Amino acid sequence: MTTNEAVPTLPTVPAADAAVPERYRTAVVPHVMVSDAAAAMSFYEEAFGAVEEFRLDHADGGILHAEIRIGGAVMMLGDTSEGLFGAPTELGGTSVALHVFVPDVDALTRTAVAAGAELVVEPRDQFHGDRSAILRDPFGHLWVFLTHLEDLPEGELERRFAEGAH
Repeated sequence: MTTNEAVPTLPTVPAADAAVPERYRTAVVPHVMVSDAAAAMSFYEEAFGAVEEFRLDHADGGILHAEIRIGGAVMMLGDTSEGLFGAPTELGGTSVALHVFVPDVDALTRTAVAAGAELVVEPRDQFHGDRSAILRDPFGHLWVFLTHLEDLPEGELERRFAEGAH
């Protein structure tokens, strides 16, 4: 694309979804790999309220590709059996955290921990206007769940950050 070409516009989620700030309503869709996608899907359903949207089982067993929805967020996942990708538990960790806005981060955190998620950072109000918690699922993925509390006027985020409210 040259600098003279127009940047294509992306469709947006209807404005009625006030639980997700406007700038996050269109996002990159994560595609995570795990050593047991069926178990992961079960866990995500129990811990995060995920709903299975689509699934292709591999001819040799396991899941070739699946899609789940957690709140308004879609995530793809599959088994690492294809050999191209590794799961965080196989690689010694992850450099990625998955962020999902939810209506009640405290309730989701309690449910997720009861289902077997590791609580990394307890829910707390953040300087950026959200309440958030960080969890690690049994498959090694880090999750940042957020509940949006307030829209900040221009400059307020920087002011709070400078004052050490982080």
